[in-house]
Amino acid sequence: MVRFFLFLFVFTNILYANINVVVSVLPEKTFVEAIGGDKVDISLMVKPGNSPHTYEPKPSQMKSISKADLYFSIDVEFEHVWLKRFSDQNKDMKIVDVSKGISKINISSIHHHKDNAKKENKDPHIWTSPSNVKILAINIYNALVEIDIKNKNYYKNNLDNFLLYIDQTNNDIKNILKNIPIDTKFMVFHPAWGYFAKEYNLIQLPIEVEGKSPKPKALKYLIDEAREEKVKAIFTQPEFSPKVANQIANELNIKVIKTTPLDPNWKENLIKLSKAISWSYSKVSK
Repeated sequence: MVRFFLFLFVFTNILYANINVVVSVLPEKTFVEAIGGDKVDISLMVKPGNSPHTYEPKPSQMKSISKADLYFSIDVEFEHVWLKRFSDQNKDMKIVDVSKGISKINISSIHHHKDNAKKENKDPHIWTSPSNVKILAINIYNALVEIDIKNKNYYKNNLDNFLLYIDQTNNDIKNILKNIPIDTKFMVFHPAWGYFAKEYNLIQLPIEVEGKSPKPKALKYLIDEAREEKVKAIFTQPEFSPKVANQIANELNIKVIKTTPLDPNWKENLIKLSKAISWSYSKVSK
């Protein structure tokens, strides 16, 4: 009898155990939580304040990999080095690329100056576009259902609610930006908002690309361009040094606004960015 109850206890725990999921970046964690709800346990790779371009997982995080059922990759830079190692660490873990189906855009390192050689790489910050987040959400849903079919209806209900939430976010952003002309420019330190800019017909002016600050000639060109475009704010990220952005801001007597695409409060973050762009345009138009 004791053996029977022990077997029943173990079997029940296995039957109702949560899915162990690992994600790369904080916004991804937000999306998985929205769809997986209380059926998933989530571990995060890139901790707040770190950059997914250069991140190296800690030994404790490798333990999470060993226990994981799913790894949701999103095609950020550190994955290109580490995914193979994660797979070797846990051969039973399924790696799902949630960026599948998203059309990637190029990120240029031209620094706006003819003396710089042009180089193009794909922009990894796909989650800054609500349209892209819909694709991410569906990919997450499909992966969860594939290994946990018994909870399909639960995940589908969460997905439907989250898609409505994305639509509402999109409508709110459009309303905030409704008086902003097409191709309005906003200056950023790190070019992380390309998909957002594309979705809402804006243009980001990056100060640096691939972690490199502009050389003196390029910096002068940037300052002249910002002055010509009547830029009223520079958007910086806490993951990068604000030194050059502050230098430009001091030269032009404009504001530095801190924001990051890695904020877990996805909707609130995009709303904040939209309001800041709208505010800076209102200052230009006066």
